Amino acid sequence: MAIPAAQDLVTAIQLTNYAKLILKVTGIRVSPQKRMLLSNRIRRRLKATGIKSYQAYYEQLCKLKVDDPEWDAFLEEITTHETYLFRDEAHWKWFREKYLPELSKAATGGKRKKELRIWSAACSTGDEAYTIASCIADGLTNCSQWKIEILGTDIGVGAVGSAQNAKFGTRAMRLVPDNIRKRFFQKQGAEDFWVPKPDLTRWTSFRQHNLLERPMMKPFDLIILKNVLIYFDDNAKQTTIGHLCKLLQPGGVFITSAADNANRFLTELDKQTPWMFRKPELAKKSAGGRKVVV
Repeated sequence: MAIPAAQDLVTAIQLTNYAKLILKVTGIRVSPQKRMLLSNRIRRRLKATGIKSYQAYYEQLCKLKVDDPEWDAFLEEITTHETYLFRDEAHWKWFREKYLPELSKAATGGKRKKELRIWSAACSTGDEAYTIASCIADGLTNCSQWKIEILGTDIGVGAVGSAQNAKFGTRAMRLVPDNIRKRFFQKQGAEDFWVPKPDLTRWTSFRQHNLLERPMMKPFDLIILKNVLIYFDDNAKQTTIGHLCKLLQPGGVFITSAADNANRFLTELDKQTPWMFRKPELAKKSAGGRKVVV
């Protein structure tokens, strides 16, 4: 039996079965309109594994544990990692001009420690994490005195590996301000690639993580998850947001995208803009016994 040709697509039943399996494991919805796209990407795995049919490959996935390397390879095929540094200008303008100065002022006034933990969830190849790091290096007063941790996670092992290698092409770097590019990135030989300098890499770490699983992590001051929830069904959105909200510090900020349409699941947080939500500060009792926000 030969591997299916390009014009041979998964059947309607196979599409349904694959969609249910992908939803169960990742929370990602595959619509019937993605039949050709899914067929093409599964066909790549057929060629790589030597499995001869869509049905046989589906049955193989069902037998494997989700931490099997073939699941990683499959998820790499079906998830999209197109991204670039400084994507969504309004978010980074807020981060650089409002958020970082607020942190600096609070630390100077003794209202917080000089510590900052940020989670770039679904970080893809690390573009977002290094945007965060470069903004901090450029804009946070006395950042060398701060303990800074930037964690990037992604469901794809391949994406995490790319983030750890931290090598960005011209397209990924096209929106990076010239002063930041010159100060914090180094062009790699004659190749048209840029790598972050130690000023940035010292703060960053990356690891594999499925957003549907509850992570064992310390709380974060800022969590960013953009352009991902749009692919989730309501149950997956609720599960993921529940995990994220628990990992936000009181007063911590969650950044999403308006396209993710997650407002109705973010009732624990206070809406600041269509894409920014803040966790309420802890309440404590005043001398008169009333609860007040601090």
